[in-house]
Amino acid sequence: MAAQLPSSFSERMMDLLGTDYNQFADSYKETPNGGVRVNTLKISVEKLQALSTLELEPIPWCPTGFYTEDGARPGKHPHYHAGLYYIQEPSAMAPVELLDVQPGDRVLDLCAAPGGKSTQISAKLSGEGLLVTNDLHPERTKALAKNLELYGVRNGIVLNESPDHIAAAFPLYFDKILIDAPCSGEGMFRKDEDMVKQWDSGTPAKYAAMQRDILRSAATALAPGGTLVYSTCTFATEENEEIIAEFISEHPQFSVITVGGTGSFAPGFGELSGTARLWPHKVKGEGHFMAVLQHVGPKVSAEERDQAEVKLSAVTRNTNKKGTAHIKSANKPEARRGKEGKFSNKSAAGAERGRQGSGEEQALAAYGDFIKDQLGWEPKGYPIFFGDHLYISPLPKERLNGLKAIRPGWYVGHVRNGRFIPGHPMATALHSEESCRSVSLSSTSNEAISYLKGETLLISQERLSIKIGTTQKGYVLVCIDGYSAGWGKWQDGVLKNEYPAGWRWM
Repeated sequence: MAAQLPSSFSERMMDLLGTDYNQFADSYKETPNGGVRVNTLKISVEKLQALSTLELEPIPWCPTGFYTEDGARPGKHPHYHAGLYYIQEPSAMAPVELLDVQPGDRVLDLCAAPGGKSTQISAKLSGEGLLVTNDLHPERTKALAKNLELYGVRNGIVLNESPDHIAAAFPLYFDKILIDAPCSGEGMFRKDEDMVKQWDSGTPAKYAAMQRDILRSAATALAPGGTLVYSTCTFATEENEEIIAEFISEHPQFSVITVGGTGSFAPGFGELSGTARLWPHKVKGEGHFMAVLQHVGPKVSAEERDQAEVKLSAVTRNTNKKGTAHIKSANKPEARRGKEGKFSNKSAAGAERGRQGSGEEQALAAYGDFIKDQLGWEPKGYPIFFGDHLYISPLPKERLNGLKAIRPGWYVGHVRNGRFIPGHPMATALHSEESCRSVSLSSTSNEAISYLKGETLLISQERLSIKIGTTQKGYVLVCIDGYSAGWGKWQDGVLKNEYPAGWRWM
């Protein structure tokens, strides 16, 4: 790397690594490794390997992850725009693997932007259960929401909240929690020279204070018997082993589960040897730290957790006089969709009244007509309206009251002049067989690129896949090599492009 490592950082690493330091320092002369992770919500690992022209080498700690060759440009291929894989640094794939997410789990990704680990969690959920994904910074939630939409996540909710507000709203609720904590980023020095420039000797202590607060909040949101994975991309022990040791001493209901694995994981330091580290001089990846924490209480059913949640929420409302946890003020729903897809509390009561009666019923009727014609089946979930925009949420709207919801669920579209207009995220989450009309474009043809650029296509009727009883004219799910990419509208051999401008191939 071109940037000079800070002398105080190098001195600390010498003390930490001893005789391994020279090998560690030499690793900074190497080119960082690139990687992709297969999106199994859309395609299996085996089918992607057979379909892709990329040279893929398996990543030891992630069964869906692969190294890409130096100079590869996986983002410049139609398969990327169809959401078949996520471009991700190889070491960053490890924390979710340690979380051991199972279909049906309730999962919280607390510091989630830009969304790589959230898409990985979603793939493991296989469309079942719930993912609440969050980031504290409003600007970063835009990329987070877009990535979940691109990769076809139907059961995810995107929040822009502080960890303590989420913990107060969901006490003892989640089976699994991931904290990919904000950190000093020392493990990314080789990959991102800006991280080097922003670092000084006081940076680890600054982040450690943040990390303590995040962990304490997460502890109250995890259900008894649940699992919490804490990870950073830094080497500093005060952000890693010391943080975990302090947390365990304050929370005796948690214990560290020793990380096993493939032989790639090195043990943590001192008494926290059960934690894990990825070192850039020992693996093909950047620096990472991971700790798996288990709540030692007996596992309880979702129904029992919901009952405990009601009791704890009542206590919170009585003790939190200022309502800072947003429980007390929970009767102010996020009601209006802004230009950037955010919702504000402004005029919530008026918006709520406007959704009552015939207005909402007509909108739902228009939506019902669309799915009858286009899908032939009804997506499961709770319909939530923000103005004319409709989401299908894995949670009823009351569960999100008082929280800043960027995306309260799967965005399926909006109603205009009494007609339902399907949204792009609806298309990207569908499989070709789930749509009554579809057409597949080859990734090796100019047609696929033209579609991704927003151009109109000439498509003969013979190329359309149409279910029996469905007319040819109407919305068509446009696929690339059989995998959904967006909408088009077909009539008389012309496919009008519905691919949104902000997503187009540049």
